[in-house]
Amino acid sequence: MPKILRVTTIPISLNLLLKGQLSYAQKHGFEVITASADGDDISLIKEREGVKHFVIPFTRVISPWQDLVCLWRTIQLIRVEKPEIIHSHTPKAGLIAMLAGKICGVKHRIHTVAGMPLMEASGISKLILTVTEFLTYWSATHVFPNSQNLESWIKSNFTVAHKKLKVIGKGSSNGIDTNYFDTTEALRSKATEFRACNNISENAMVFCFVGRLVRDKGIVELVAAFDSLTVDNTYLVLVGNYEDQREPLTVETKNKIRLNEKIIAVGFQSDIRMYLAASDVFVFPSYREGFPNALLQACAMGLPSIATNINGNNEIIQPGQNGLLIETKNTSQLKESMEELCLNASLRTKLAANARPSIMDYKQENVWQLILQEYQKLM
Repeated sequence: MPKILRVTTIPISLNLLLKGQLSYAQKHGFEVITASADGDDISLIKEREGVKHFVIPFTRVISPWQDLVCLWRTIQLIRVEKPEIIHSHTPKAGLIAMLAGKICGVKHRIHTVAGMPLMEASGISKLILTVTEFLTYWSATHVFPNSQNLESWIKSNFTVAHKKLKVIGKGSSNGIDTNYFDTTEALRSKATEFRACNNISENAMVFCFVGRLVRDKGIVELVAAFDSLTVDNTYLVLVGNYEDQREPLTVETKNKIRLNEKIIAVGFQSDIRMYLAASDVFVFPSYREGFPNALLQACAMGLPSIATNINGNNEIIQPGQNGLLIETKNTSQLKESMEELCLNASLRTKLAANARPSIMDYKQENVWQLILQEYQKLM
């Protein structure tokens, strides 16, 4: 049975971003083993996906000596396990796994590209990230951008990747489970209870954001836009954690979140469906994305969306059909769009009605089958 090594920097990526995909490959003729840094998600991954997992102490920060240790550990793992295919996700894991695979002579080395920090970097950080991406693509035999626009961007910036690039289907790394992300009566009941517990009236307008609470996700602009809304009876639900060690928000923005009684920050949630069901509009003002799962999930739950006109977002959102697109870092335009959907009920209803049908091409099993076909071709 051919063996595939799937590698991510941290285990939560395996757990959430590739949920179900690993066991699907195992049911269809492949043995899958996984590797990542240590973390609480590992036991769940092993149990749910039925995989053998190896801990390699990857970090998400620039750490040359630690990275050399991880490269050596990955080489040792490959020599012992002898996978026919290595498939990596996330920048640090991609760099180390692809280099290790090339050093060990693994014939098939796949790297999936999702969000790219390089797009917003500057100075020495940009130089380091550029070298990192170059080495990853140089070491890989196949590069799978998870959106059409991301593929175009890589083509424009890295000639080394040209002949290796391929988007799987219409995009996405794992598709979306449209049965799981659906507004059921049980979810509506929980959503009603959530609104009641937070004193949100039935006719209030609730905006929702899901993701890391960091600058690159547009949180500064989102909080500022919400704070300046002229429409009454509005609320903002923020689902996600701060990352103060890597990408801290400004003190001003954090204070606005803390002091504004109509901003409800619930932290990281493994199940976001109730918060989406309790909301009226999804807002996603990110600066950079690959192919955002949160936007797919919001659409599947029937929410109209306001999103920035960037890679990935503009492949999911069709302006005037299932949402609105705005410029990045544009607080005034974000505010105007939020107020428009507050005041224009007919537009909001139209966008909501089109949201779920618009993402049905990204059903999870469709994406899994296409990835499986790529593995089968290699064999």
